[in-house]
Amino acid sequence: MGVLLWLTIFGYRINKAASMSNIGFDGFFERICSVTNVSSQSDLARTLGVGRAAVSLAKKKNSVPPRWILDLASMFDVNPLWLETGRGDPRSSASGTGRDTDDLYFEQVPKVRARLCAGGGSFETGGQVEEYLSFRSDWIHARGNPANMVIMEVVGNSMEPELKEGDEVLIDQADINVLSGGIYAVGVEDTVMVKRVERLPGTLVLRSDNTDYSPIHLSGDELDTVRVIGKILWVGREYR
Repeated sequence: MGVLLWLTIFGYRINKAASMSNIGFDGFFERICSVTNVSSQSDLARTLGVGRAAVSLAKKKNSVPPRWILDLASMFDVNPLWLETGRGDPRSSASGTGRDTDDLYFEQVPKVRARLCAGGGSFETGGQVEEYLSFRSDWIHARGNPANMVIMEVVGNSMEPELKEGDEVLIDQADINVLSGGIYAVGVEDTVMVKRVERLPGTLVLRSDNTDYSPIHLSGDELDTVRVIGKILWVGREYR
């Protein structure tokens, strides 16, 4: 199916359907071994800082956690899209030769299956990569390290008109220091949501832009159930 151009000055959407035969643990493992000193599943576990059982489970499920892809890509300067699917050139830097022109000017960021709820909270929190979106390298590096970024889809209407259902948002998972009024992806217990976040003494307030939704005040032991996933940097909207 090739490349589906996404009409935005920042980048384009990459369709993964043509590379499905390369997706899975065995293909990933073969590729990481070919460009690093990793030669066994035990080596892989040590490199990632995870237990050997985690690698065995990934092999059994024939899937690779997206965090592994991003971490290994950052460690070894490897193209994350190539590492997961075999598509493109192995090296992510622009210093090599024979690279596709697109690879020289764009960084790929994974879109994961998890959904950000603009409402009461989404229980769909899977980390499987659905596709990649590419952003101009100069634009995205001015805003952070792409290796720490992920894209998620918004469901619900509590953040309208700023964010609408179906929007895709770019999240910097390294930016978790809350600036009051900023929009963040937030995990509360087993759900994930997108809200404006405000810190007050002893309290975290999650606010919606839609006035039909009341603010959520979290304090005391409730704060232990909250994790800031990252700050929203950008939103993309497809008109239907």
